[in-house]
Amino acid sequence: MRYPKFIVALLIAVCAAIGCKSEYEILLEGNDIDAKYAAAFDYFNQGKFIKSSQLFESLSSLTSGSERGDTVLYYWGLSNYRYRDYYTAETNFTNFLGNYPFSPLAPDAAFFRIDCLYRQTLRYELDQKPTRTAISAINQFISDNPSSPYRPLCESMMEELNERLDRKAYENARLYYKMEDYQAATVALKNVLKDNSENIYREDILYHIAMSSYKYANLSIESKQKERYLVFVDDYLNFVGEYPESSYRRELDGLYRRVTRILGRSSALPGMTPEDETGEEIEK
Repeated sequence: MRYPKFIVALLIAVCAAIGCKSEYEILLEGNDIDAKYAAAFDYFNQGKFIKSSQLFESLSSLTSGSERGDTVLYYWGLSNYRYRDYYTAETNFTNFLGNYPFSPLAPDAAFFRIDCLYRQTLRYELDQKPTRTAISAINQFISDNPSSPYRPLCESMMEELNERLDRKAYENARLYYKMEDYQAATVALKNVLKDNSENIYREDILYHIAMSSYKYANLSIESKQKERYLVFVDDYLNFVGEYPESSYRRELDGLYRRVTRILGRSSALPGMTPEDETGEEIEK
């Protein structure tokens, strides 16, 4: 069977194209260290991080133990970092620090490793294991490098990650309150503060503890109410003792007045005389 000439020409051109390798492919497959090294940096400086990463990876076995070894391994990680492949970059920097702990590039590699871990963390609703891993690494870095120029950035990361853990703990406990399981809410919220008394949501936690105590007592059978209202009084006094100017104060003051009347006690608010009180009771 005879084919038209243009089809034959097309087939020849395709076969020729397949058989030809690009300059990049030749470099990647070859063992010319100098040419590959120069090209890797050229691609890196052009922002072609996939190609630079592949060339540095290829160079890593060729330059291991040489004076270029640490530079190659470092820029392999930095290429992946710039490409936002933080998982692979973190592995690269971890390997770099294991192989070249005394390299002049080690402090930067250590920071970039931390930054990779930080960027792999998840929002507070999701698994916080990566957050704890990042916090541990940041603490170690600050301990090992107290005068590092990266320290302010590390401390900023630490603050954000700790806030995320605080919110995770608070929101998990508050879920019982939203479900109207007030007894479980009280226990869960108090456990949050038991685990971390400096939780940045402490004011909100103490407020919800007092509210849970009140609602639990209010929904109880009459024979149990007095005992449970007394728990609310304690939680209320704990709250106003710490946060006398809180925006939650007006609401809790109203509940306190109601409860003290039920208990047959004076309704004077802490820190005030009856004449000083101007707030209105909030019925719940």
